[in-house]
Amino acid sequence: MDPTKSSTPPPPPVLGAPVGYPPGAYPPPPGAAAAAYNPQLYAAPAAAAAQQALAQQQQQLQVFWADQYREIEATTDFKNHNLPLARIKKIMKADEDVRMIAAEAPVVFARACEMFILELTHRGWAHAEENKRRTLQKSDIAAAIARTEVFDFLVDIVPREDTKDADAAAAAAAAAVAAGIPRPAPGMPATDMASYYYVPQQ
Repeated sequence: MDPTKSSTPPPPPVLGAPVGYPPGAYPPPPGAAAAAYNPQLYAAPAAAAAQQALAQQQQQLQVFWADQYREIEATTDFKNHNLPLARIKKIMKADEDVRMIAAEAPVVFARACEMFILELTHRGWAHAEENKRRTLQKSDIAAAIARTEVFDFLVDIVPREDTKDADAAAAAAAAAVAAGIPRPAPGMPATDMASYYYVPQQ
């Protein structure tokens, strides 16, 4: 028996679900303009879901920053802080060049640190939700750092655990091949299983 051919027929199509046909597989109907072709209609559901999740994350970050700006503008009480000012002042004095620190400087640093932690938490939480988890883990923070260019200075401090992820992915791929489940070629995006049954014309 040829291992490249499957003895089971492809699953029936789901009505209303987009199918990942390769671009140009079907010509546009006569009289339709070439610009009428919308590749998003034929995009794989996983890609569309990823785009939607990214758009939702961007919207949440915009709302977060809008709330932060409103809160900063409305702040009148500068005596209560979420982070200890004495500790911030001690960190600032760790630099030998710093002799005197104005009273307002640790307050500004406390607010900046709070905003930094909140944004990194938001981005890490988005990664946890992408992986369908409700617990924020170190790997989520590392992924948020790796995805955001502004946080590049933290890449060496919080390294990603790619080796563990790569080993798990390799084991899953080996198990799928052993079970006879078709997988995309390396470097190709993973799409729905129905798209693997496309047979090119000969």
